[in-house]
Amino acid sequence: MWDGIGDFIAMGGHGPYVWGSYGVFAMVLLAEVSVLARRRHRIRTILARRSSPGAASTWNQKQEESLEP
Repeated sequence: MWDGIGDFIAMGGHGPYVWGSYGVFAMVLLAEVSVLARRRHRIRTILARRSSPGAASTWNQKQEESLEP
């Protein structure tokens, strides 16, 4: 099939397309994991603030103030 590692990497002249596709896939996968981790952290932070004592009344006051003309 291949005579060496160089032939494997070249993939019969299609190496740049194959390895480029793997590279793009890896970058997209890492970006997705990063976005999900940040979103999870942000949601946990919001929920922690809401569940802390007195947070509900403070949050309600801010909502009421934003509704005043």
